[in-house]
Amino acid sequence: MIDLEQVRKVALLARLELSTEEEDQFTGQLSGILDYVEQLKELDTDAVEPTTRAIELNNITRTDRLESFGDRDTMLNCAPDREDDFFRVPKIL
Repeated sequence: MIDLEQVRKVALLARLELSTEEEDQFTGQLSGILDYVEQLKELDTDAVEPTTRAIELNNITRTDRLESFGDRDTMLNCAPDREDDFFRVPKIL
């Protein structure tokens, strides 16, 4: 279904340097993929609802809620560098 010239053109567009063996390998592999897509086109999917994934997933992250910490000084004393009531961090610019 796909020939060697088409593989070379795609490789050129993708800026890939393929060896002769790789060109032959990709020609066969891409032809196989396109043949499989043609088989899928034969299926009747009129009654199939479009989906974004095969199984339904739910977000399992925790709820975002405000929590106050206990002793502020204890927390600040654990910091590697501190300036007054703040953590001191390296300047990022």
